[in-house]
Amino acid sequence: MSQVARRIVRELHDEPHLEGRRTTVRFIKTQVEDRGLDPRTVADRHDLDVADVYRALTYYHDNREEMRTVEREREAAVEDHRNLTTDPDDVRD
Repeated sequence: MSQVARRIVRELHDEPHLEGRRTTVRFIKTQVEDRGLDPRTVADRHDLDVADVYRALTYYHDNREEMRTVEREREAAVEDHRNLTTDPDDVRD
């Protein structure tokens, strides 16, 4: 099993993630709360300690305004780059 993340940081991403990992708080929240996966399943699938999953969930709920800002920034970035992608319906044989 992986090394336990000791804290949530913002050193590698524009959003909070587990120290020493690329796994974001938002990703873990999505997996557990939006997709309904068990925290142990998320930990096993991503080589995390289950404590890291709970740590990320706690961070998400303790820092709701920060996480809302992160989510708005992510949505804006996706929208800003939408013109760089091709809709499959627009592709012709």
